[in-house]
Amino acid sequence: MQSRNHSDRSNTAYFFGTCLMDAVYPDAGMAAIRLLKSLGVTVVFPPDQSCCGQPAYNSGFTREARAVALKQIRVFAKPYPIIVPSGSCAGMMKHHYPDLFAGTPDEDAARLFSERVYEWSEYLATVLAVELEDRGDPLTITWHSSCHALREMNVIRYSKALIRQLKNVTLVELERETECCGFGGTFAVKQPAISAAMVKDKVDDIRRTGATTLVAGDCGCLMNISGAMEHAGVAIAGKHLAEFLWERTNG
Repeated sequence: MQSRNHSDRSNTAYFFGTCLMDAVYPDAGMAAIRLLKSLGVTVVFPPDQSCCGQPAYNSGFTREARAVALKQIRVFAKPYPIIVPSGSCAGMMKHHYPDLFAGTPDEDAARLFSERVYEWSEYLATVLAVELEDRGDPLTITWHSSCHALREMNVIRYSKALIRQLKNVTLVELERETECCGFGGTFAVKQPAISAAMVKDKVDDIRRTGATTLVAGDCGCLMNISGAMEHAGVAIAGKHLAEFLWERTNG
C-alpha cells in the first residue's frame, strides 16, 4: 500500500472520530488512523472533540447545535485537513456549518473550517491517491451507500474505487443501493415502524447478492443494518470501510 507524492498536500491531518465510531466501532476508527499513518500522514486527534452537532441540528435545536459546532471549530483550529470517517458527519461539518453560522461573528471561521473537511475515502482517493495491495483471500462483498455520503458529500465513487483496487474482492452491487436503510439518526427513534420496514428491505437486498460481507462507510447505517441482520439470523458480517481495507491490506 502506498500513496503517490503530492507536493500540495499536508503531511499532517486532523481526525474526527464521530460519536458512533467512538462508542460502537472503535476498531474501525483505529483502522482508519492506522491506514493514514501507514501512508505517511501525521494524524492529530484532539481529545476535546465531541459531536458534530447534527442530532441537535436535525431536531430543530439550532442554538444547541451552534454551540456544539463552535466547539469543533475551536478544537480543530490549525489549518490542517479534517478527515471524517462518515459521510453523515462530514456532510454536517462541510455543508451545514456555514449556514448554521451565517450572519454571526463566527461565519468566516465556520466557512474556513468547512473548506478543510474531507470524508475519509475521499481523502485517500483524491489527496493521497492511494494504491492498495490486496493480501486477503478471495471474498464476495456488497456495499451500502449512506444517504449523506451519496447525495450530500458525493463520495461513493471514491469508496468503491478503493474497494475495486483489491484484486481478490468481488463487489456485487445492491439492486436498491440508493434507498435509505431507515436509520436516519433520530428518524429511527421517532418512526420505528417505518424504519424497521426500510431496513428489512435493505437486508433482503443484501441477502440476494450472495455476499458474505457488507461494507459501509457510515457507522450509523452499519449499526442499523448489522443489528437487523443479526435479529433476522442473517450470517453476513458488517464492516466499516476503514476496518475492511486495513484487514485486506495487512493480511
